[in-house]
Amino acid sequence: MDFKLKNGCGNLSAKGCGRQDNKLNTYDWLADIPGNEDTCDMVEVQFKNTRKGYYKNSNKLKLEKGDIVAVEASPGHDIGTVTLTGRLVPLQMKKANLKPDAEIRRIYRKAKPVDMEKYNEAKAKEHDTMIRSRQIAADLKLDMKIGDVEYQGDGNKAIFYYIADERVDFRQLIKVLADAFHVRIEMKQIGARQEAGRIGGIGPCGRELCCATWMTNFVSVSTNAARIQDISLNPQKLAGQCAKLKCCLNYEVDAYVESSKRMPSREITLETKDATYYYFKADILKGIISYSTDKNFAANLVNITGKRAFEVINMNRNGIKPDSLSEDEHQGEPKRPIDLLEQESLTRFDKAKKNKKKKKSNPAQAEGKKNEPKKPQTEGKKQSNKNPQQTSGNPQPERKPGGGNSKRRHKEGNRQPQDTVKKQQAPNADNTPQ
Repeated sequence: MDFKLKNGCGNLSAKGCGRQDNKLNTYDWLADIPGNEDTCDMVEVQFKNTRKGYYKNSNKLKLEKGDIVAVEASPGHDIGTVTLTGRLVPLQMKKANLKPDAEIRRIYRKAKPVDMEKYNEAKAKEHDTMIRSRQIAADLKLDMKIGDVEYQGDGNKAIFYYIADERVDFRQLIKVLADAFHVRIEMKQIGARQEAGRIGGIGPCGRELCCATWMTNFVSVSTNAARIQDISLNPQKLAGQCAKLKCCLNYEVDAYVESSKRMPSREITLETKDATYYYFKADILKGIISYSTDKNFAANLVNITGKRAFEVINMNRNGIKPDSLSEDEHQGEPKRPIDLLEQESLTRFDKAKKNKKKKKSNPAQAEGKKNEPKKPQTEGKKQSNKNPQQTSGNPQPERKPGGGNSKRRHKEGNRQPQDTVKKQQAPNADNTPQ
């Protein structure tokens, strides 16, 4: 079976890596498998504000991820973008908790230029409609905030997204809005987290907001998560851009709960022969607890491990008071993991430079070593050079002058001290009177 090259880098087309449409994009890892589109007639279509719908491809259209289609709506039709096809669509429908008895609408066709003109005209009116609807809600003295407006593809319907802390009676508002804009009105309430995800932004960690990138289901966050992690209950630091508790507080709670099971209770006091120690603070992940001799503030802090704390608690139950809390602490310390990066020091190149600088800073010492006088040769060596035959017990035979180069060098070396002696005696011989 032959496959057509669509991306120029493989035998199959990388359809799963198509254009992402907002944060609800699903990576279709089965898109490159032949016949994946024919296995299921259901198609996932996405609209504005992370709104998704599942429609039936009754006309057997050849649809791919990124195609713009016209789907059935009440009344009229709507324009959306295909985000998923094939075998993964039933799994997404199950994840969305769609009931099997729910009415499933169908896809009409791929969007035509006429459909796109109506769609662009409707989208151009959304911002002005939102500003005017906020003024109308303020005139009616309703405690609500209209966050966004979404027009249907044909412009016959408008969805108003609003935020409210309490229940709002907006029946009068719907009548006023219908008379003002001459469209069908639908009200949808969203939460503060959903609004922050729709607007987007940068979090205190320096990355894009989780609710604007990958989060689709929002789990409630309580202050108990901050207490378990020993985070100060400062509302300014714990609150996100949505003015609610940060969702990331729930990420590490399970790890802290498991680690806290290995630590003693905070209410237990430790008694020694010197004083009574109270729980002050703890590093749960490292397993180190700090105890203080005062309940209210830090005084005579002692850091011990959880294992050592349990040992002292058992000793106190048996009526024994240790001399100090830190006694035999080194035995109970857990071994630290070896860091592979410690094998290569970043300052290893600076050692050679330091040695060179030390040599340059003390040039006198280096010159002093060079100018040191050489030790004179011992008398025994001089005698051995003058009369090499006397050093050995056995007399050596005389060598002929026609020997090798090594023998000549040896004789010349032995004759040098005799020549120097003759030169020294020469001036004395001239000065003697005749």
